[in-house]
Amino acid sequence: MPPRFSDRADAGRQLAPVLDAMELPRSTVVLGLPRGGVPVAAEIARSLHLPLDVLCVRKIGVPYQPELAMGAVASGGAVVRNEELIAQFPDGESAFQGVLARERVELERRERLYRRGAGPLQVAGQAVILVDDGLATGATMEAAVHALLALRAARVIAAVPVGAPEACERIAAAAHDLVCLVRPLNFSSVGQWYETFDQTEDAEVSELLAEAARRCTGGG
Repeated sequence: MPPRFSDRADAGRQLAPVLDAMELPRSTVVLGLPRGGVPVAAEIARSLHLPLDVLCVRKIGVPYQPELAMGAVASGGAVVRNEELIAQFPDGESAFQGVLARERVELERRERLYRRGAGPLQVAGQAVILVDDGLATGATMEAAVHALLALRAARVIAAVPVGAPEACERIAAAAHDLVCLVRPLNFSSVGQWYETFDQTEDAEVSELLAEAARRCTGGG
């Protein structure tokens, strides 16, 4: 099957009209999950004329298999645990806590870098479009959803271009709404659905956020 999206920006442009049809309030905020979710979110925010921000989330990977998620941690302290996977390791809890501590350090670094001292997210009573470039296990998105619910967001719409069916079920149960354009039964990785799936760098995330801020203040 050929890739569905040329790149992350194209994925955002394809998601935008679906989200626009939901007729969300003008106070809605778009949040990208760094790093790969931000280019997708930036196109959605641009198309819908909404503000853009980030919610930092880090996967808690199995030692020596970092892509296999034991859970995730989000800004504000929300932690999601995959108890079944943790239990498979004799020292699972110790491994989980060790990786969690390291990822919290990286989480704080990204908060400082991307949000530049903007302070905690203020989403109480607001609708939020929470965006990533795809769902594999869903652990990262689930942690982000729980973080926003803890911050009393009125409505959390998880929006992704592509997702594994099992992960989509997981997020649909956690969020108020899920928008996912493609749920392939033959899902093996997010990247297979993109023609270009280069790593998103910190500089690109910072520039997209700065561009969105200028647009919201009438500066570009």
